[in-house]
Amino acid sequence: MLPVALAAPLREALLTADFTYDAVSALLGPQAHEALSRNETTPGVRRTTDGSPLATLARLFLLQTAVPATDAERALPGGLVDRLVNAGALVQSIGEVAARLDVRPYATEEGDLWVVSDLTPGLNGIATSVTGDYVLGISPASSSLAQLTLRHDVGTSLDLGTGCGVQALHLATHSDRVVATDVNQRALAIARFNAALNDVDDKVDVRDGSFFAPVAGERFDLIATNPPFVISPATGERLVYRDSGLPGDQVVEHIVRTAPDHLTDGGWCQVLANWVIDRDRPWDERLATWLPDDCDALVVQREVLDPASYVELWLKDAGHHPATGGDPAAYVQRYDTWLSWLEEQGVGGIGFGWINLHRTGGSTHDLLEWPYDVEQPIAPAIAGWAESAAAARAVGPDTHLVLREDVVQETTGPVGAEDPAAIVLRQQRGFRRARQVDTVSAAVVGACDGELPLEPLVDAVGQLLERDAASLREVYLPELAEMVAEGFLAPVDAPAP
Repeated sequence: MLPVALAAPLREALLTADFTYDAVSALLGPQAHEALSRNETTPGVRRTTDGSPLATLARLFLLQTAVPATDAERALPGGLVDRLVNAGALVQSIGEVAARLDVRPYATEEGDLWVVSDLTPGLNGIATSVTGDYVLGISPASSSLAQLTLRHDVGTSLDLGTGCGVQALHLATHSDRVVATDVNQRALAIARFNAALNDVDDKVDVRDGSFFAPVAGERFDLIATNPPFVISPATGERLVYRDSGLPGDQVVEHIVRTAPDHLTDGGWCQVLANWVIDRDRPWDERLATWLPDDCDALVVQREVLDPASYVELWLKDAGHHPATGGDPAAYVQRYDTWLSWLEEQGVGGIGFGWINLHRTGGSTHDLLEWPYDVEQPIAPAIAGWAESAAAARAVGPDTHLVLREDVVQETTGPVGAEDPAAIVLRQQRGFRRARQVDTVSAAVVGACDGELPLEPLVDAVGQLLERDAASLREVYLPELAEMVAEGFLAPVDAPAP
């Protein structure tokens, strides 16, 4: 495996070649870049023929194409090719060099990074099997977690199940110290190398061990994890990057129940996960039983798959589908075994989404089904949810509220009608939530400019609409508190007399 001593010379070679996300994107162009995202390399190969160091590194590490040895030595000078061959990252034949590891430029808001991982399987439709200790690189799941994770400055953070270490690299940009754990020995070695490659190895402590065992007795300001959450009967070959070895969604439940013991006061745990949806029980009712009493929690279900679609997805991911070279008979057997197990367990579907725990000592639990488009990165909206949840608990008759700037009102109904058939308030930022309101709520919200406290504001609307003020307060003060919690309204300090 790659020795850490190679990190500095490799970084220097990548910098000299300008092997960055933007430079590679410009070299490939939109068509080849999009094709590569679909695991097709031919357009990219056609765009990288000039033998320059940048083109050579793109062909070698991203397109998984052998390059002339002279080009490789020009892009990786000073004997680096031989050293990478000896480390197993490259393989050399007569006159050519090919990659055995992926080295990928990665653009973040904090700057350019490089991420080493195992090669991308299945390029150009070629059948590729992955081993149990396969180390996944940058993926849609890792990108989703990166967009979910809060980026405020913290003292200590934990990347639980680090894999190649990409989340640890993100965390190192705003943490004094990062602990990264995993049980996959190859992943641990690659994560250590990636920390050194990006010059943050002084911040990142990579540890071997399962779940929270390597950090027993320690607490963190922020925990980010994309655990091996695939819901399966835990039989057959285990792919460590996605299979925990525990049946069902026990791995996610364990993390959610255990994480608060490892959070500082005010600390966060953010989990990207799958969970079981029982045939005869609402998903949110089941997950609510996992949530701790000393944490506020925001759980967002982003997607639901039926059992058959779920099994097909992960069998293809593992390279078992006949179209990608899998054995047809074995594929059918695996499919049937997995689907039968899900049916026996009473699984009606599988949910995918986010679990956010905030150790506040409170117990505001918000479980939201939201498959709609959201603003990315979503992390600022998660932080905003926490602020809104705290503010909502303090809303009372004397609270001064203001309508948030991104909220717009939409009305629908017959043309020329005196009153609209429906009034919807819609956020333009963050979760982009929508809430249907009646004419009283719309009138009160429209008047929320921070000048009057809620009670006289509701009373004034009641007087205008010739409604009983006391009954309106009973109905609409709680609704206004809900709208604060959902981010439509925000409390402000009372104006000076």
